[in-house]
Amino acid sequence: MNRIRADLLLLLTACIWGTAFIAQKNANLTMGPVLFVGIRFLLSTFLLLPFALYERKNHATALTRKDYLQAAIIGLCIFVGANLQQIGLVTTTATNGGFLTALYVVMVPIIVWLTTRRLPRISVVLACIISIVGAWLLAEKGQMRSWDTGDLLVVAADVAWALAIVLVAEFLQRTDRPYFLSFAQFTVTALLSLVWGLATEPVVISGITAALPAILYAGVLSSGVAYTLQIIAQRHTPAPEAALIMSLESVFAALAGALILSERLTTLAAVGCGLILLGVALVELGPLFSMRHKFSRAGVNNSGPG
Repeated sequence: MNRIRADLLLLLTACIWGTAFIAQKNANLTMGPVLFVGIRFLLSTFLLLPFALYERKNHATALTRKDYLQAAIIGLCIFVGANLQQIGLVTTTATNGGFLTALYVVMVPIIVWLTTRRLPRISVVLACIISIVGAWLLAEKGQMRSWDTGDLLVVAADVAWALAIVLVAEFLQRTDRPYFLSFAQFTVTALLSLVWGLATEPVVISGITAALPAILYAGVLSSGVAYTLQIIAQRHTPAPEAALIMSLESVFAALAGALILSERLTTLAAVGCGLILLGVALVELGPLFSMRHKFSRAGVNNSGPG
């Protein structure tokens, strides 16, 4: 798989996550947020099990103790991020949630720099700034109200998302086992969430039944498909660039709100969508120019006398 195809998979991931935002909000109306996360990821675990088994059967290299440990840590990050975001959505508005979720775009390059001492490209830094400004315009017409507990929980979830993105990139550099990683993170998230949810939230069968469409959409598409596509794509797209592409989640969430919930996109919100798209475009231009330069040099080196 080349970089362009990997980026397209990340674009599809952002689309699925953005549209799942509505399903997550609706699920909170009839059941506990932690229990929703547990059931959602339990469904994803069963979905990925045959793929993980097939991958293990056809992979010659065995996983090490370090691989299992890092997969568990990534699963813990997903557990923290998914639950904090879902609980935060109980009180925060959809527009605030969309803006605050996009903050992990800035956190990923910072974490990469702190852990590897590799500075991001200037185009990546510029794209991060442009994307955050765009997400800000999507939130409350560019004017966020005072923060509440839900807002702070979504920001805390961003730290977990950012750590997971960076750790996934490190895992894939060492071990080419994307389906195992998906299965492992789903299992950790499902088990911990179910224990927490069953211990602290009421189990109302009618409420779970009412949330079944949201559970199916989030469990099969948002978790099972999208998280796995993210891992597969991150074998070819660096973590900071991957985070920027996935920040289009906020754009797809706004568009889904407009189409499904008849929410009206303001002029400033439309400008915000455009700025996020511009930020992603800047990230995409870097690899294209690099490929063009590479082919250009190859043409010069292989050319004969005129």
